[in-house]
Amino acid sequence: MKFEAEETPYFGLGPDLVLNALDNVGWKTTGALMPLNSFENRVYQIGVYDEDREFEVVAKFYRPGRWSQNQLIEEHQFTFELVDFELPVIAPIRKNRTSLFKADQFQFSVFDKKGGRAPNLEDDAVLSWIGRLIGRIHAVSAKQPFEYRPTINTEQFGRTPVRFIIENELVPFELRDSYQGLVDLALATIDSAFNQNQDCAFIRLLGDCHPGNILWMDDGPSFVDLDDAVMGPAVQDLWMLLSGDRESMALQLRKVLMGYEQFMEFDYRQVSLIEPLRTLRIINYAGWLAQRWNDPAFKVAFPWFGSQRYWEEHMGHIREQIGLMQEGFSI
Repeated sequence: MKFEAEETPYFGLGPDLVLNALDNVGWKTTGALMPLNSFENRVYQIGVYDEDREFEVVAKFYRPGRWSQNQLIEEHQFTFELVDFELPVIAPIRKNRTSLFKADQFQFSVFDKKGGRAPNLEDDAVLSWIGRLIGRIHAVSAKQPFEYRPTINTEQFGRTPVRFIIENELVPFELRDSYQGLVDLALATIDSAFNQNQDCAFIRLLGDCHPGNILWMDDGPSFVDLDDAVMGPAVQDLWMLLSGDRESMALQLRKVLMGYEQFMEFDYRQVSLIEPLRTLRIINYAGWLAQRWNDPAFKVAFPWFGSQRYWEEHMGHIREQIGLMQEGFSI
């Protein structure tokens, strides 16, 4: 295979570098360090202390080469802007007015450790509560655009990862033509949906608003991990809350929008983008795995990736999505 991706992006990121990195920017570490579950970045729970107590923080070391410094700073600024409006998002800690630090080739940030649980999305009241919070966030995020963060589109999130997959011969030879034909049809259908909604507003988004990035605390939900913040249609931050058949998802979306529209008007034409956005995520996810495949952590976590069965199932999902996009989605 002809991978151009770096095979060992985290080479040299050992415990000493991690602890020294925090010490060098103003934390006093105890030596306690525990890796947390993360594949794209490397995330650690780290013991620190001050004059009064010992406590724990969470340090995120960003994957080298994925985001520019400007993109990371813009993500942090977006988070701070939301906090200034008293919105519950987990923001990085600032030291001397800085939230993005560097140790060797690694950029990193540090967060307060927060406890919580997953939201119960089967509860209508929870769906409306999350909808209200996203509506409040969007009311702030719509005030200005991102300058450096990406915009959701079929080229960057669809065709680029597909080219990587094809050029590196990851799809078995006997499936390659079928795969190419399917993704071409899927992406053309997504393009058509975007074209039909080209006058819909694109705003700053959380980007990856799935239940795993919502931390439910005693006083309600907080959003964590704005690593995938992008420009795009508002519905991108809503559709990942939905599950089940079409009727169930339509009912859930109505509950979410009951809360959302208390703070932000929703353009109902964007409902037609739900299945195209889901399809784009499915295509992009395969490319994400492909581009990270030489990272040893990915081979351990996703041993099934690249198998004949994986690609057959992946193509089956794309076929299903093409049908769903052609049927359309309505509430």
